[in-house]
Amino acid sequence: MEEETRTKHARSHQDYILPVAIVVAALIIGVALVYNAGKGAGAAVTPPADNGQAQGQGQQPPQGQGSPSNVKPVSAADHIFGNPNAPVKIVEFSDLECPFCKQFHQTMRSAMSLYEEKVAWIFRNFPLTQLHSKALKEAQAAECAAKLGGNDKYWQYIDAIFEITPSNNGLDEAELPKIAQRVGINVNEFNTCLSSGYGKDIINAQSSDAANSGAQGTPYSVVIAPDGSKSTINGAMPLEQVKSAIDAALQKSK
Repeated sequence: MEEETRTKHARSHQDYILPVAIVVAALIIGVALVYNAGKGAGAAVTPPADNGQAQGQGQQPPQGQGSPSNVKPVSAADHIFGNPNAPVKIVEFSDLECPFCKQFHQTMRSAMSLYEEKVAWIFRNFPLTQLHSKALKEAQAAECAAKLGGNDKYWQYIDAIFEITPSNNGLDEAELPKIAQRVGINVNEFNTCLSSGYGKDIINAQSSDAANSGAQGTPYSVVIAPDGSKSTINGAMPLEQVKSAIDAALQKSK
């Protein structure tokens, strides 16, 4: 009788332990699934590390919409460096106080020395005034240089700005007439032009063109091939990638 009682008690104990064990196991599995799912979701949304210039650096304004196919045709009104009739044209939208634009300016200088008559470089202003309050005034100063001295003086002027500015609003506005004098522009005429507000309409039109062309930061460049097709260079890409974009465009004959 005592043995039978012990046997029933053992069975009752086992009957209790089994469902508890099943519940505990289910909880452990459930927690593991949730944890792993959480890790997977986190990995999916974690942005890649910034690998610097190789990924293209740039500074971002509020997101816009547009397409490089909308870029305005290159005309005599543009600031063109190189052969205006070159088979490949690169339209760069830039901010004179953007550090990545300063870097990319030198990259483009190097590219132009390599391709000579094959590429025309068109510079259009896209001052990100949300980030660089001084950029608009500097763009106007460059437009005054163009008005008073022509295309060559324009390029000399922006070259000088990129050379001396520390970027990110670091250029003293008092330097603008000094740069004008340095590149051979009459300072009195320059100051009169700048104080008049000249260039704002031009810059606003170029900024609208940038947004319509898909620019979401600076520098942003649209590469126009001989057949009219368009590709983009987003950010301050290194020279090798700029060369690749140019070479690809040159393959597209009319």
